[in-house]
Amino acid sequence: MSSTTSNPVIPSGASAAILKPSEPVPDSFLSVEGPDFDSPLSLQAFLQSFERIGFQATSLGRAINVVNKMRNWRLSDDPITEDESDEYLDPATRANTRCKIFLGYTSNLISSGLREVIMHLVKHKHVSVLVTTAGGIEEDFIKCLGKTYVADFDLDGADLRKRGMNRIGNLIVPNDNYCKFEDWLSPILDAMLAEQIESGQVWTPSSFIRRLGKEINNEESVYYWAYKNDIPVFCPALTDGSIGDIIYFHSFRSLGLVVDIVRDIRELNELSRTSKRAGMIVLGGGVCKHQIANAMLIRNGADYSVFINTGQEFDGSDSGARPDEAVSWGKIRAGAEAVKVFADATLVFPLLVAATFAQDAQQK
Repeated sequence: MSSTTSNPVIPSGASAAILKPSEPVPDSFLSVEGPDFDSPLSLQAFLQSFERIGFQATSLGRAINVVNKMRNWRLSDDPITEDESDEYLDPATRANTRCKIFLGYTSNLISSGLREVIMHLVKHKHVSVLVTTAGGIEEDFIKCLGKTYVADFDLDGADLRKRGMNRIGNLIVPNDNYCKFEDWLSPILDAMLAEQIESGQVWTPSSFIRRLGKEINNEESVYYWAYKNDIPVFCPALTDGSIGDIIYFHSFRSLGLVVDIVRDIRELNELSRTSKRAGMIVLGGGVCKHQIANAMLIRNGADYSVFINTGQEFDGSDSGARPDEAVSWGKIRAGAEAVKVFADATLVFPLLVAATFAQDAQQK
């Protein structure tokens, strides 16, 4: 008989490795627990359960908590500091001074049904500032002129090209929609150029977008409501899309339209710098994410941050970076409330809004 079967003593090394005693669990830890579908469960209770599910559900649950802190904070929650300006000594002023929420999103999300979610936030003044890319502007107006359709990721590109169909993921935009957009935008550019020549005042991307929001006069538009509610919209890459194509063609007929990005970066940075508290909600990455985060650097970092994207950090991109990298740059304050949800924003942002901003509408 071998010694391995006859020895009744458990090897001490194996015992120590497997039966290592635990330290006490911190009181702040939550036990893992999923939703109980055997009991009546409201949407709000269901969403509250996410924090205890684990993985990205927990990240979404934490993001909901951070956004609610952004929404609920008032300057009156904080003690008056020794260097407080006279403007903020009045109790009523303090009670009405809220966190400025900077919302950023990539263009594909306006192409998707998240456009209506973003429109709700702007219509009801839930956000203070918008930052997006060229497609995030033009696709909103294009949808006022023609429909975007749900299709399939696997459609043949060459066949779509022959048929005048443009694919955005599993969405289809007929090319006629862009022709309608050019027909709508070109005379507005004529008028804007004439006004620039007459007044000597050049446009900025934000004043350009504001003008288009006024001209569209359509309550389905995000930027109509931004115009109505005086919410500034910044687009550092305004020409990177159909708007740029149309400006290009327009320049051959009427040269001279000027769009000044310098005034916009000053305005965006000043909106950040003068915020008593500032929060970031960024869907996706690229320009919109970094432009907002860089504006937060001017005030030594955001107080609240929620990032939702599928980017990874192994390539060193800002798009995929986790919040702690932004802390190292001073774009998020050390110890601030910050969370990243690794997910497609079309999946989780409607849930986040349902659990936060949309509660105001439900209560009404």
